[in-house]
Amino acid sequence: MKNTWSNIEANKYIKKYKKLGHSKDLALRVYTTRLLGRNSELVLHGGGNTSVKTTIKDIDGKNHDVLCVKGSGWDMAEIEPAGLPAVKLQPLLALKKKKYLSDENMVAYQKRNLIDIQSPNPSVETFLHAFLPFKFVDHTHSDAIMNVTNRPNGLKFSKKIFGKNVGIVPYVMPGFGLAKKINEIYSKNPKINCLILLNHGIFTFADNAKEAYSLMIKYVSQAEKAIKILKVKKIKQINNYSTKFTISQAAPIIRGLLSENKDHKFILNYRINKNLKYFINGKNIKNYSTKGTATPDHVIRVKPFPLIITPKKNSTIEDFEVTAKKAFSEYRKKYIKYFNVNKNKIKEKKVMLDTSPRVILIQNVGLFAAGDSLKAAKIAGDLTETNARVISSVEETSRYKFIPEKDLFDVEYWSLEQAKIKKAKKTLQGNVVVITGSAGAIGLETYKLFKSYGAEVVLLDYNLQKIKEMQSKTTDLCIHCDVTSKKSVKKAFKIICENFGGVDILISNAGTAVGGSIAEVDDKILRKSFEENFFSHQNCASEALKIMKKQNINGCLLFNISKQSVNPGKNFGPYGLPKSALLSLCKQYAVDYGSLGIRSNGVNADRIRSGLLNDKMIKNRAKAREVTTEEYMKGNLLLKEVKAEDVAKAFFHLAISKKTTGAVLTVDGGNIAASLR
Repeated sequence: MKNTWSNIEANKYIKKYKKLGHSKDLALRVYTTRLLGRNSELVLHGGGNTSVKTTIKDIDGKNHDVLCVKGSGWDMAEIEPAGLPAVKLQPLLALKKKKYLSDENMVAYQKRNLIDIQSPNPSVETFLHAFLPFKFVDHTHSDAIMNVTNRPNGLKFSKKIFGKNVGIVPYVMPGFGLAKKINEIYSKNPKINCLILLNHGIFTFADNAKEAYSLMIKYVSQAEKAIKILKVKKIKQINNYSTKFTISQAAPIIRGLLSENKDHKFILNYRINKNLKYFINGKNIKNYSTKGTATPDHVIRVKPFPLIITPKKNSTIEDFEVTAKKAFSEYRKKYIKYFNVNKNKIKEKKVMLDTSPRVILIQNVGLFAAGDSLKAAKIAGDLTETNARVISSVEETSRYKFIPEKDLFDVEYWSLEQAKIKKAKKTLQGNVVVITGSAGAIGLETYKLFKSYGAEVVLLDYNLQKIKEMQSKTTDLCIHCDVTSKKSVKKAFKIICENFGGVDILISNAGTAVGGSIAEVDDKILRKSFEENFFSHQNCASEALKIMKKQNINGCLLFNISKQSVNPGKNFGPYGLPKSALLSLCKQYAVDYGSLGIRSNGVNADRIRSGLLNDKMIKNRAKAREVTTEEYMKGNLLLKEVKAEDVAKAFFHLAISKKTTGAVLTVDGGNIAASLR
């Protein structure tokens, strides 16, 4: 492993954070923490932790010896000084001789001794860092260390590689007990500068940042070299064969089966590569993949074991659905058994978590990782790739062996670990929302609102330039799509399924304004308007509905209908006629698919400044009504201009109104002539 320390970069950090009022110690702690955190073979997604012992001046002007240790919720790759909360050191050291400390009391004690009570919770391994008498302490979950220790002869192999200058620690659950054990081992041999924690990770420590970091690289490199010279026997593979279904077809089925109830929805992240394929297609995968994660803390993201599905050769999507349903049923039974067996081995009462897998391995197809958000799904995918890499490597040279199931259960159901991922759930979390006409004023406001409520939002628009501009400003998926083309719509929804697993809410918002006297308008113009203002909605709704039916976890269609559907405007028939048809379409979807839990509602909006109702159009419509432009925009009972954000709120209201379908919500400031009867 390459040592990436740079004196130039280290000095940059010192100068940068000095200007912000932070010490050299803290600056270097941030620097090396990031070096470790940005190496995926050492740390992934909140794993590992670091600390520095230094002094900090409190608000009363007194200097305190403190331990600045990684705080809960912070990722080492992007850590800032705020992510290293300062805990008074002496109170921590005062508990060195204490035999036992409960998790609750440990957390409370650490929080009570924070310099700043607004800081994040210090790491569960705070006492461990405090008890080691070194300025800088580094901890990672190195792949190579996991490879060395997660095998039957892990202890013997570790001693052979590292010798007497490294302490070997048997597996102990993180917390005060582990801190005590490490203090015991260090006290017996104070010359050591590294601790290998079997089935857990590695600690290195020194009185300066560069040395502690360099020791980490040194010992990990030793592990890598030792693994490299082992005799390798490749994992036996199943035969390669093809199936007759696509990822976009399989994803909605998987996504639907993941939901124990229709209100708990998951986002999917699909991936496949050479290493994953090698792992997934192993003949013995049901054995080696179910023995636990590479390191214990992974379990809160990926569950103790994955779901494995083996489709038959040339399986159709119908065949796959049958196979998948059976596999999910068996998985849930297995998880329930796992919970019941292990809950009886502990004193405290535990409530079973959901029984849905977070990792679905489909042989000859790939990996589907699941989470409450796309971020969570991607994390589960990243961790699974790490697990696959470590387990495959061990299986090639030995036999993968992890901690007993009971120990893994303790970590999965440990309140301090669950606290890392349990956050207040947002209203639309887990929902995939597709917005057409997303580059317009209404589309953009709707995007911002739905995003703020936790939805995964996909932006569709016909304007290629605007789509490119939006994609440059957001990490959300933006797709160039001509909604008047069935082919283009199918392609867009295929991409959506591949990226998220399916769709829950369609906001069919695209449209164009077309004017003209109805008896005189050219047939081509009228037909084009129907394509843009009616058939475009039908194209998107029918495609979304196919996916919703496969998911079987309800769904919602929302249409931007316009008041022209019920209150025709002079010389605006080419636009109003297809909008009237759209109103009927909205109600027809409600009638035909309500029994499946798929709702269909519309928004009847009027006079919204947008690409459709631009300044020129506003001027023309005001002239047709013989009023000023200002009077035209405020021509309602409330005498207030209705804005795009008001329409967005209407869409949101309808999206969360789970017992409303076939309804139209009017957003026009009050217009009796245009009200629905």
